[in-house]
Amino acid sequence: QVQLVESGGGLAQAGGSLRLSCVHSGRTFISYAMGWFRQAPGKEREFVGAISGSGASTHYLDSVKGRFTISRDNAKNTVYLQMNSLKPEDTAVYYCAAAPRPNFLVVVTTVSGYDYWGQGTQVTVSS
Repeated sequence: QVQLVESGGGLAQAGGSLRLSCVHSGRTFISYAMGWFRQAPGKEREFVGAISGSGASTHYLDSVKGRFTISRDNAKNTVYLQMNSLKPEDTAVYYCAAAPRPNFLVVVTTVSGYDYWGQGTQVTVSS
């Protein structure tokens, strides 16, 4: 069973930055595509960014392109989401997710494509 533990959320001002981290408990981290999703109150969970097992492939929600960067350190079993130029509409609970994929170049962008989820971390951006 894979466990994912997120950290790094908090309060930021508009235009500020936060970095989220997610530690994966498995021994074959490179064989998992990883993703970040978010869910605001009263809204459905939405895709934010995804990265392949090797880290060579990434994909982003259009509204965060150029502001958010997803990366991973396979030696530390950790995936990151660097969030810059934050906006109040980025306020949400952010979730890390993992999907086993033997092809290290595959990215997964849908909620249903992921098998494991973290508990979520709150990000609040004030105007």
